[in-house]
Amino acid sequence: MSIRITYTTPNSPAEVAAMNQAFDQAVAQHRAHLGHHYPAQIGYHPIHTSSSTFASTNPAHLEEELHTFAEFPLNELDTVMMHARTAQHQWARLPWQSRVAYMRRVAERIRTHIMALAAAVTLESGKNRAESLGDVAEAADLIDYYADELSATDGYHRPLGSLLPGEQTGSWMRPYGVFVVIAPFNFPMALATGMSSAALLAGNTVVFKPSEETPWTGQLLADIMRDSGMPEHVFQICHGKGSVIGRALVNHPNTAGVAFTGSVATGMEIQRACQSGRWSKPCLMELGGKNGAIIMPSANLDEAALGCVKSVFGLSGQKCSALSRIIVHRDIKEPFMRKLTEIAQTWIVSEPTRLTCNLGPVINAAAVQRAERARALANTAGGRLVYTHTRTDGDLPIGHYVMPMFAELPAAHELMQHELFIPFAGITTVSSLDDAIATLNFSDFGLTAGCFSQDETDIQRFFHEAEAGVLYVNRPTGATTGAWPGVQSFCGWKASGASGKGGCGPWYVSQFMREQSRTRMLPITAQSTKV
Repeated sequence: MSIRITYTTPNSPAEVAAMNQAFDQAVAQHRAHLGHHYPAQIGYHPIHTSSSTFASTNPAHLEEELHTFAEFPLNELDTVMMHARTAQHQWARLPWQSRVAYMRRVAERIRTHIMALAAAVTLESGKNRAESLGDVAEAADLIDYYADELSATDGYHRPLGSLLPGEQTGSWMRPYGVFVVIAPFNFPMALATGMSSAALLAGNTVVFKPSEETPWTGQLLADIMRDSGMPEHVFQICHGKGSVIGRALVNHPNTAGVAFTGSVATGMEIQRACQSGRWSKPCLMELGGKNGAIIMPSANLDEAALGCVKSVFGLSGQKCSALSRIIVHRDIKEPFMRKLTEIAQTWIVSEPTRLTCNLGPVINAAAVQRAERARALANTAGGRLVYTHTRTDGDLPIGHYVMPMFAELPAAHELMQHELFIPFAGITTVSSLDDAIATLNFSDFGLTAGCFSQDETDIQRFFHEAEAGVLYVNRPTGATTGAWPGVQSFCGWKASGASGKGGCGPWYVSQFMREQSRTRMLPITAQSTKV
């Protein structure tokens, strides 16, 4: 398909119709070939060491088992890491242009198979088709954007000055070695590809552990790497539990660095592990958010309400950037609330392969339990549940479905401080911009934030004072969501990140490298020789 798919840009009705037809065909094709077993593998070869297996199940149809996977056996881990380390020496010695060429072939193959990949994402994660297509399209765009950044910097090389005649100097960014990449379920193609491609373009090899909730999508990425001609052992996949194979990979002596997206608790454990060895290892993390949007009296309330609903309801609240705190000025609270609920009522909870679906299921039973607990807590400690969604497109299959909720809550309420990863938002009323910004920043997290105001003073204060890495003003397509490679850098502040430089942005790839200064003394007549 030649249409442009992102999380925010529209397409013509004819393009959308063709896209929907192709997507439905891809879903049917997958459903005709379920039940495959994927053995553990080293490089491109299966291994048959006895190990446990686990199944990937459709969260929208709990009776639909997709495929089964062998957990990677810990007694084979040394072999994988040895191969990865050996392959890295050759991979790093390639000219950066060659690594770019390899990765652009991967991006092209992702685009060629976008419908099949997106259909798998929907079946495995419960995303609706628009979200899944955006996930896969973002994966390809991340590769190309990071490749462009590598090209624009001449492979991260800069000449430096000299103090002596014949002194030639330069700064070179060099890879670390073997990077472990641990990806989450919510963007199983985009985040896995983004972290992995940055590491690979930088000259590292990658050992990749997908979420145990979305192993199929992770396996499809590994297959694409192989089928695009990636040299064996440059990118390897290990399935299994984060608490077992993930922890073992992080702690392996051949691991030179870790890239992780997931919970704060797991991220802090990984970071401690990366600092506890013989030397400190890079640990690049994005750890979620408790994102807020400020609604001021001069705001366009139609745009504000639409942007808020999209960011609360999108992917059933399971985005790190999801809106979960709405901070509204008291002067416009009532009209804003009316518009918010009117727009919310137009959204349909549905089985995610259906064309009507706006919201699918949450990922697992634990998320359903969090929603039930949030419903109970919303009416405590000064809070009040004010909206519970009811609209579906008929009977839902047996799955992990959660109805979205809004509650009026004090800023310090438990539900306003902890990331829930469900379609739930608390609404707090404020009386001034000072109050609004203080409430926005009253959080350990600092990933995304939004503001709706036509007052330039409000906007500039928001930009300068909001403690978050991704800021949006007056954005009806998503008050706090919808970042895209090369358009919005995605950087978590405070508990939302670790490095201060985000994915989708110009500084990301360089974090997978370390600086090396090179100086050589040349005869005066040979000063043009390269370092």
